[in-house]
Amino acid sequence: MRLVLPVLLVAAIAAPSADGPDAEGWSRFRGPNGSGISATTHLPSEFGPDKNVVWKTPLPFGHSSPALTRDRIFLTAVRADNLVTICLDRHSGRILWERGAPRPRKEKLDPRNGPAGPTPATDGTNVYVFFADFGLLSYDVDGRERWRVPLGPFNNLYGMGASPVLVGDLVVLACDQNTGSFIIAIGQQDGRVRWKTPRPEAHSGHSTPILFTPTGAPTQIVVPGSFLLTAYSAASGEKLWWVGGLSFELKSTPVVSGDTLFINGFGTPQNQPGAHPDIAAYEDVKRQHADPAGIVRLASLPNPGAISWIDLDSNGEISSGEWDYYRAAMASDNGMLAIRLGGRGDMTATNVRWRYHKAVPQLPSPLVYRDVLYMVNDGGIVTALKPESGAEVGQGRLKGAIDRYYASPVAADNKVFMLSETGKVVVLPPGGSLDPIAVNDLGDDIYATPAISGGRMYVRTRGWLYCFGT
Repeated sequence: MRLVLPVLLVAAIAAPSADGPDAEGWSRFRGPNGSGISATTHLPSEFGPDKNVVWKTPLPFGHSSPALTRDRIFLTAVRADNLVTICLDRHSGRILWERGAPRPRKEKLDPRNGPAGPTPATDGTNVYVFFADFGLLSYDVDGRERWRVPLGPFNNLYGMGASPVLVGDLVVLACDQNTGSFIIAIGQQDGRVRWKTPRPEAHSGHSTPILFTPTGAPTQIVVPGSFLLTAYSAASGEKLWWVGGLSFELKSTPVVSGDTLFINGFGTPQNQPGAHPDIAAYEDVKRQHADPAGIVRLASLPNPGAISWIDLDSNGEISSGEWDYYRAAMASDNGMLAIRLGGRGDMTATNVRWRYHKAVPQLPSPLVYRDVLYMVNDGGIVTALKPESGAEVGQGRLKGAIDRYYASPVAADNKVFMLSETGKVVVLPPGGSLDPIAVNDLGDDIYATPAISGGRMYVRTRGWLYCFGT
């Protein structure tokens, strides 16, 4: 049952404007090109379950973030073990329709993940959703199914996490997994595969792509993955340029400021510079641990449970290729990288502007707002940097909200919002200060990243979707 606030309160808070540049400004994960930034104003600093609430609606569990049109909100969820797409009225929070998706399988998931994790994408009329247990589906604004494209099964160690994005008349999805990674483009109108490009170097990732349109040139799709940031032609899927030096695991979505892209990646504590372990060559391992048939079995290696992730095909045997991946993975660095966009071929030597290695997040994506680069790591350490140089502006934990952080920070109206796992929403001033303006407590777990548009902030907790406004 939907909870409706008293009529007088709802009437006192104007509905989002149906015009203006921000009315449809949050149509994908993290809003405009994944930036996490809205141009809207008049957002409250203080809010909670009963404060500055325009409406709140109970929802089934899901990790996906809200995607907005002028008058609709799209989300995915799991209701009674069924995969569902939900459409709500943006002005009232009323659920307009709910549609179930096929679920031919249940893939293995990390406890921090869920079967309804990827965020929908919308063109303002139709919605496009991805469930790893089925594939891609599209519905029109009234919930009529337009097409479906089965994909998978997938073998991502943590479960799939990347969200679809819209590029021209295409729906693009990056599918990084242990083996057989690829990026695919589907026609928005007919659901037909336009192109599919392998990503053989990618073995662990959840990053949602962003778009880059060079001056006078066609749009490119930029995707972080294991070891590489790669740009593809949106028209053909051709691999255009790439930059090395990334972690072997990428989960965050990059952000762009000017001609520079910022991306963070964290593998393990042993991937900190100076802490890399010495990993023997495969031939040495084979001499010590191979069975009489010359096969290196995972179970025969020291501490097999800790390195089970290197058995990419899950057959219990470690091939030379899998061991080489392990060596490369453990030689990679945790880090935040500033990368100049553009080029042709391998641009590593020229396009990396700076690297930063302290308290780098594994899951939350970065944010560049008012000339400050923010990141919050999973353990709650916030770092503010100068985007042009990587110099520290500040670093520390947030007063009143020492917690774990999985949602990505967002910003608008001269406010930076950081959301903790147990439901604390910290509001910071611009400029890099880590002294909160306010710490709000929603009293419910938060994994989804908020949407901001039209003077409203939409926050999904474990059990609710809130619309906050002044």
